[in-house]
Amino acid sequence: MKKLLVLGAGTAGTMIVNRLRKRLDVGEWDITVVDQDDVHHYQPGYLFLPFGTYSPEQVTRSRHSTLSDGVDFVIGEVDRVDAAANTLSLTDGRTFAYDYLVIASGTTPRPDQTPGMLDAEWRKSIFDFYTFEGSQALGEALKKFDHGRLVVHITDMPIKCPVAPLEFTFLADAWLRERGVRDGVEITYVTPLPGAFTKPICSNTLGYLLEERKIALETDYMVEHIDVEKKALISYDEREIPFDLLVTVPLNMGADFVARSGLGNDLNFVPVDKNTLQSKANPNIFAVGDASDIPASKAGSVAHFAVEVFTDNFLELIAGKPMTGSFDGHANCFIESGDGKALLIDFNYDTEPLTGKYPLPVVGPMTLLKETRANHLGKMGFRWIYWNILLPGHSMPVPTHMSMVGKKPANAANTNATPAK
Repeated sequence: MKKLLVLGAGTAGTMIVNRLRKRLDVGEWDITVVDQDDVHHYQPGYLFLPFGTYSPEQVTRSRHSTLSDGVDFVIGEVDRVDAAANTLSLTDGRTFAYDYLVIASGTTPRPDQTPGMLDAEWRKSIFDFYTFEGSQALGEALKKFDHGRLVVHITDMPIKCPVAPLEFTFLADAWLRERGVRDGVEITYVTPLPGAFTKPICSNTLGYLLEERKIALETDYMVEHIDVEKKALISYDEREIPFDLLVTVPLNMGADFVARSGLGNDLNFVPVDKNTLQSKANPNIFAVGDASDIPASKAGSVAHFAVEVFTDNFLELIAGKPMTGSFDGHANCFIESGDGKALLIDFNYDTEPLTGKYPLPVVGPMTLLKETRANHLGKMGFRWIYWNILLPGHSMPVPTHMSMVGKKPANAANTNATPAK
């Protein structure tokens, strides 16, 4: 009996085992997935918890309920992988052998990596929203916040869902306006990037939206520590940014067991071939989703498209054939901009976001690189799609690889005209 072992029952891991369980003979393949608890989180929902748009119950389900029959689910904490022996050890002493291993353990915010972040002001005036607990705590703090300096801050790249800090900033601006207290709040967006986002044309559009909403943009900012007495961010070049309420995205790192196993880089992400997701060091190990070091967004859409390529490649590999699928880094991301509107971007390793329609050329119904109501509705409707189509391993009527049909390069000179009024 062949053994496939998947570490992580999040988005990528769940899709992988559900897809492969349908295609691998039950009499020939054992499929086991390991995670530390039985709670599956719809992580895009964290963005909406602080504003009361979603309830906690709407963003969590039992992992058991998301896994197909015939998949063994083990609850436990991974200690290490012995790649030479093809074995896995849990911290409670249990061990598992494997023929093939998929690391889908994601990425985790690490506030402990920035001096001062976890000191006396953590969850008092310093909050995160990339965790279930953090987003709920931030919601309580926002209820009491009606004046002062709101700073939204990214520690370093890469981070999970790189557009989410921008989305939070736009939603906070709209929420404060709805409450009638926006004039008393100074909002600053602080990023280590040279602009609002990584892709130049998209960055220009998003930078305009920040400017239009009177949100200050502080770029090329590498935080050295947080001075909790001054309540200020301090950068390596000694720029100080004071805050009354700091919403930060801590340094993101892969799982600690990846480091203990000698499988990761300095941020605990697994080096893989960016097209096949196969480990550069161990041919029977793959890393899919946020756990890998591929130069793509750490986002659910990347996991979705990568899993589709991986699944077909894996079936070729175990049949003794060359893997013919090549993942192109395809990502598409909704960007909530407040007031019931959102943008949509579609890009890959080599092509930055372009204008056009999605998912159907000309027809859409969603418009790329422009604020629309349809994009917002698409974002809000995705939660149902996630639970009922993506996780169970069903196919979506969208191309796995980025399509150029119906798209055209955006003119950087007139992107200021793209936001809908």
